[in-house]
Amino acid sequence: MMKIGEYAYYSKKQERQNRRSMQTSVESGAAKANLKVARREASPLLPLPLPSPSSSETTSSTYSRRKYFTPYLSEKAIEVAIARGNAFKAIFRVNAHNRLDAYCTIEGVPVDLLIKGFEAQNRAIEGDVVAVAFDPVANWTRFKGPNVNTLLNFVSANESCSSSGRSEGIDVTDANCSSEQGEVNRAVARMCSMINYNPSKRPTGRVLAILKNSPKRASVIGFLSVKQSHEDDEGLGRLVDGRFSKKSKNQLAEQEVEWIWLVHTDPRFPKMVVSVRTLPDSVKERVKAGDVTVERELVSAEIYEWNEDTLHPHARVVNVFGRGGEIEPRIGAILFENSICAAEYSTESLACIPDRPWKIPDEEFKTRRDLRNICSFTIDPSHAIDLDDALSVEILSDEVLRIGVHIADVSYFVLPDTTLDAEAQARSTSVYMLQRKLPMLPPDLSQELCSLSPGEDKLAFSIIWDINLSGEIIDRWIGRSIITSCCKLSYEFVQALIDKSFDADEVFLSSSIGTELYGYFSLKDVIESLKILYEISSRLRKTRFNDGALQLETVKISFLFDEYGIPYDSIISERMESCSIVEEFMLLANRSVAEVISQAFPDCSLLRRHPEPILRKLTEFERFCSKHGFELDTSSSGQLQLSLLKIKEVIKNDPVLFDIINSYASKPMQQAVYFCTGDLKGRKNEWAHYALNVPLYTHFTSPIRRYPDIIVHRTLCAVLHAEKMYLKRSVDKLESSETEIMSTYFAGLRFNKHAAESAFGREALSASALKFKIPDGDALGELAAHCNERTLASRRAEEAGEKLYIWALLKQKETPLVTEARVLALGPRFMSVYIQNFGMELRIHYDEVKCLAVEWLEMTGLLVLDLIRSKIIQRMDSLENFRPLEDVVLLTYPSVSDLDEEGTEAISFGVDEEGTETISYGACSANVTPSVFSEKRKLEAVFFPLVLQNLSSVPVALHAVGGDDGPIGIEAKLYVSSYFS
Repeated sequence: MMKIGEYAYYSKKQERQNRRSMQTSVESGAAKANLKVARREASPLLPLPLPSPSSSETTSSTYSRRKYFTPYLSEKAIEVAIARGNAFKAIFRVNAHNRLDAYCTIEGVPVDLLIKGFEAQNRAIEGDVVAVAFDPVANWTRFKGPNVNTLLNFVSANESCSSSGRSEGIDVTDANCSSEQGEVNRAVARMCSMINYNPSKRPTGRVLAILKNSPKRASVIGFLSVKQSHEDDEGLGRLVDGRFSKKSKNQLAEQEVEWIWLVHTDPRFPKMVVSVRTLPDSVKERVKAGDVTVERELVSAEIYEWNEDTLHPHARVVNVFGRGGEIEPRIGAILFENSICAAEYSTESLACIPDRPWKIPDEEFKTRRDLRNICSFTIDPSHAIDLDDALSVEILSDEVLRIGVHIADVSYFVLPDTTLDAEAQARSTSVYMLQRKLPMLPPDLSQELCSLSPGEDKLAFSIIWDINLSGEIIDRWIGRSIITSCCKLSYEFVQALIDKSFDADEVFLSSSIGTELYGYFSLKDVIESLKILYEISSRLRKTRFNDGALQLETVKISFLFDEYGIPYDSIISERMESCSIVEEFMLLANRSVAEVISQAFPDCSLLRRHPEPILRKLTEFERFCSKHGFELDTSSSGQLQLSLLKIKEVIKNDPVLFDIINSYASKPMQQAVYFCTGDLKGRKNEWAHYALNVPLYTHFTSPIRRYPDIIVHRTLCAVLHAEKMYLKRSVDKLESSETEIMSTYFAGLRFNKHAAESAFGREALSASALKFKIPDGDALGELAAHCNERTLASRRAEEAGEKLYIWALLKQKETPLVTEARVLALGPRFMSVYIQNFGMELRIHYDEVKCLAVEWLEMTGLLVLDLIRSKIIQRMDSLENFRPLEDVVLLTYPSVSDLDEEGTEAISFGVDEEGTETISYGACSANVTPSVFSEKRKLEAVFFPLVLQNLSSVPVALHAVGGDDGPIGIEAKLYVSSYFS
């Protein structure tokens, strides 16, 4: 830590000595890896056998093979170690800010296992499923960082380390019998005891083997480096033919380049080596010709080998996207990295779609409920063309309403065991990126045959409730139907109606609706239906939150594009109240279907669960709120929601702070996932959805864009078919008409468990499951895992696309964007800041910066930054390892000509329309409206010395970095002014 007036000096000579020392240490340690294992103190959890020497080591004068990593244990040895609790199965996660730190979550252990250093990581990469062992306690490291006290308090408050209650991660144990599970539980208990007895130490460990390769090994994105002298950044030697050569640089320069570097765009991944022989011909010729422009090409590759005797993995280039500084190559790379298919559907799949023109067969009118005479309509974004849900309202009496949700019957067209079904399953979900949509289904289905377009007869799956004015459900009918939507409404139009209390002039509305009406329903009928839906949905929403639901709003950025698809502006989108109308009825439909299928098929239903928050991170959030004077109750999702509402009211004049709190509240939350009910048999408490606070939930309402919904539709078809079989067997004649809602055995409001468990009930359900080809438990579990992985990949691609467009937006600006930031965390080396305009967090590193003095007052939580103005500045040029001040600070020098009317220097952006807005930074804090590019902004620079604390406001300058020959990024600099040059 450097204080004002002090400075630490590091000479270039010392730098070289440090690197040589590191090289000697690493090489000698790696060459004696087997001996090191033998000498290491045996772990109390896993006494490792001594690996046998490798026969591949040579002592030739040209090459010397060394063992840089410990050989992996055999598959049998790992199985035994895991069963005995001596090793644990986990997912390998790498620190994005420091690749030498990686983490593994072990269920039941309150602290993540730290895997520190490339030797302990033993060739594992991000996303690998690994077997890990704990180091002896004597080798554990000490906790460090701003959250040390939080972690220590968390550990001491959870001395029992029970694996019940809130989950600390996914289930990664793999025991096959109760005795083995007992060994695992005892091992976890021992680890918890060791952690509790050593609260100041963080457990460390090592990778014993890779059990399953990460998909990321086959989706590498990076840039080539054609330098002939392959110096490794860590000073570990020159690489030739996969070995470290003792040849001189002159000898290397005389021979043809055989290997080149591949640098991943993700800092979590190591540098890789690529054989020139394996390059695509076009790239190979450019490399051989010494064309350095090839370094600007963004390429994809796959890792195919990484042995114990090589420090870097070997990769093979499979594709060249184009210049890394352009948007389209970057989009292609994002899709490849996430294994998202952008190709057209195959001819075989398209052959499964009915020929056009197509009309509903007559037999469907005989077996489905005809709802074409009901006033139904869709509500979607104005640009939507794949319409998969519609709403309807009927007034039965002064006290009872009949509300319907109608979902496109995609399962009618996408049949099991067809090429179309296989391809839809492989894609699993539609991917929505800015300026681009990759549909799960072919457009002929998603936009034509299945889409509930207005004025056309469509096949649907309907759920109809009889609801009283209090929002209480009296009865329910579920079945296949035929509907005709009378119009397509947009959220904007419905919001305008809400704002006008549904009492607007009909002529005005007719010109604003943006679509025409079909059938014999008038605009008045539509508005009256909307008013009823709005009132009922408001009651449902109120009841849902009273019952303990949680909703965390996040900042959403929208972009404005020019005619060439380049972003030129951005705005913060606010959620409209009209969205809640659709949301409430879709949630109700999904809950209703989950109840039906899980009771009819308790061992093979596809549901969706949301695990409880990660307790350690939730504790950190509690302490954050307590530190800033906010009361927080995290005992349940409902109490958390109430606490956030109270905080929002307290800080209603500071919306940015509430955005920050919402962001913090999201961090402990785990991802909602699909699962097969049979996989969690006997553990129904784990079926629940934490955020919705409901015991059962699934996805039914979006089969055009989600494959799990298609599976749920088929399961529901099987339930309805079994119900029909049971009714025919139970009564001589079915007296009830399908056009009336009735109390049914399986799909009604009250499930008849006695009928389902009877001999014929089981027979009917089993026969129906075979008829509609419902996957069994094992197959459904695998399908759920695949859909989870594809959903996560889609989310990553969408987030990466948004980051790309923010980067492109900043890249085209001639000057950095000056905007307001809020300090989230401070320390001696860097600060984290929140940029409300883009809803993102960034780091500003200020350690080892020329001319900048840093004083971190840990006891008070204050950070002081100042320029060094003494004679010490004359000696700054010798500190070549220190970064220039310009890397951290956008420094301005006020002069008389630069001063505005108020005597403050300012930088403005955008057009001269809105008024000038300034901020007073007396104590580095201000309340301002978030800026956008289209507004004229003037933010005053703060002056040195700069004193900051958590949640302080500070002006920063944002600019885009990278792209041409490296990963894209957005960096923030402090916007500071000084009278001293």
